[in-house]
Amino acid sequence: MVPPNGKKGGIRGGRPRLRGESTLTPRAIQTAPPPHVRVENARKRVLFVCIGNSCRSQMAEAFARAYGSDILTAHSAGIAPASIVAPLTRRVLTEKNVGTEGQFPKAVDTFAGESFEVVVNLSGGRLPSAISGARVIEWDVRDPIGESENVYRAVAARIEGLVMRLILELRG
Repeated sequence: MVPPNGKKGGIRGGRPRLRGESTLTPRAIQTAPPPHVRVENARKRVLFVCIGNSCRSQMAEAFARAYGSDILTAHSAGIAPASIVAPLTRRVLTEKNVGTEGQFPKAVDTFAGESFEVVVNLSGGRLPSAISGARVIEWDVRDPIGESENVYRAVAARIEGLVMRLILELRG
């Protein structure tokens, strides 16, 4: 196609370029963290422990991941782990729009030799020595296993509040 009289050829028809340079130049690689990130407040490793790792510690891990992933890395374990996460645990957390993807019951021994800044004991008993050396916090929370859905909701609400308090403490 030939351009009409007085017009230049090409896609732009002689109009000037609208955006910067025609060649791309590489950007400088940023080695320092952005100014809003505080290096001294790196993520804290937190382990939530209960008896079966099917209800309470799974709830605590899910809430911690949902609300505090910027300040902590949450894990959960059980002294005598169950075979599955209790279906009511998943249902109650789903009602609160808190996911449990990838969560499954694990034994405390799974984390033997790993270091945690905080270990939260929801078991009501003594923790195995495999996870000693960290700051241990005791939370007295009723075990909802075998109870009604309303008990699960009450336990989840209590754990949610305790996790939020822990997150605020770790941020402070």
